[in-house]
Amino acid sequence: MRAVNPSSGELIGEFQPHSRADVHAIIKDTQDTWLTWKASTFNQRSMLMHATATVLHNDKETLAQLMSVEMGKVSSEARAEIEKCAWVCDYYADNAETFLADEPVDTSATKSFVSFEPIGIVLAIMPWNFPFWQVFRFAAPALMAGNAALLKHASNVPGCALAIESVFKKAGFPGNLFRTLMIPSSEVERVISNKRVRAVTLTGSEAAGRSVASIAGRELKKSVLELGGSDPYLVLEDADIDTCTRVAAQARMINAGQSCIAAKRFIVVESMLAEFEKRQAAIMSQMRVGDPLLDETQVGPMARHDLRDELHAQVISTLEAGGRLVLGGKPIDGPGAFYEPTIVADVKSGMSLYHEETFGPVSAIIPVEDTEEAIYVANDSDFGLGGSIWTRNLDLGEAVARRIESGAVFVNGMTVSDPRLPFGGVKNSGYGRELSSYGIREFVNIKSISIV
Repeated sequence: MRAVNPSSGELIGEFQPHSRADVHAIIKDTQDTWLTWKASTFNQRSMLMHATATVLHNDKETLAQLMSVEMGKVSSEARAEIEKCAWVCDYYADNAETFLADEPVDTSATKSFVSFEPIGIVLAIMPWNFPFWQVFRFAAPALMAGNAALLKHASNVPGCALAIESVFKKAGFPGNLFRTLMIPSSEVERVISNKRVRAVTLTGSEAAGRSVASIAGRELKKSVLELGGSDPYLVLEDADIDTCTRVAAQARMINAGQSCIAAKRFIVVESMLAEFEKRQAAIMSQMRVGDPLLDETQVGPMARHDLRDELHAQVISTLEAGGRLVLGGKPIDGPGAFYEPTIVADVKSGMSLYHEETFGPVSAIIPVEDTEEAIYVANDSDFGLGGSIWTRNLDLGEAVARRIESGAVFVNGMTVSDPRLPFGGVKNSGYGRELSSYGIREFVNIKSISIV
């Protein structure tokens, strides 16, 4: 397994994959550790999870730099990601016991209640775009619920994968409770099929989700999928144009546009169209693209050259179908996987940027006549992860939000993940939820106990 710096194309390091015998031994050791861990108290788990947050705070600069070098995240965003991981650790350390407390039920029995008990080893198959946050938002609730965890991380961030395992060990968790599996995707089926693995969660592509879901279904194991998104960003007639265009650039360009919940389809009513386009172009044209380790850099490279090639093909296809190039539109010359901040306007149904998820610094502006058409276009997608609505009329914003087919909608704000709110999607964006009280209950045995 190889780690390559996407800013320079230089090889960072090569990592020896685990053999099948290694994997079998790791799973057995993790199972043996879980048999003890599941009897631990919430207080014991909480102390270790708070300690994990402390390790993250203390090692923030080192971990952030690793993230920047392996997948190109700019330093400011990398540091913020580590802080967010610490937040989710503290959140579940403080709230897991309440979320999983027995729930009494009034029946004809002397005593009836519902308990929430750990199920065992949960396999997490995680992507490269938020290499720490994606893992911790799964691991913190899973471990606090009394489960054990195996991580199969993306192949281009092996250093991050091993660093996360080290963070938990440094915090004092049992050494085999959270383990990283250095394996190719071709070995995932074998791990899911192992009888000691009880469930699987995946954040990744639609194709990967279909594959993992079919394997888990065959093995009768619970799965949670957070897949792609093509989030709509609705600009209605009375939107605050100053704020919505400023946030639009941030919502599209965070992590160089490589985010499932980044705003991707900017659906703008005609009365706001010209001003929105002009202002967004002015902001994005001034964004500093370059070395992610430099504090002044706002947009780093894409994670891999092949991903950049796929994005460019989507842009070219849309332009050939009648889209209008406003800004950018091509790879940046040099050794890194950089792509120009790009805006394509006059995007319509039938074009690549209208229907497909775009994972990179490209904005698609879709004109609509009014609010009703904006809602139709927002829902005219195979995805349903997040979305944003911009209007000064908060009652209208709430009414429109209720009609958007997605797992989350933000009125006058960009879509974000927050430990306090459930996170997940509908349609081809997947199923199940992470975060909040809903997320921690995905991988527990919801057991009814009745004492007659």
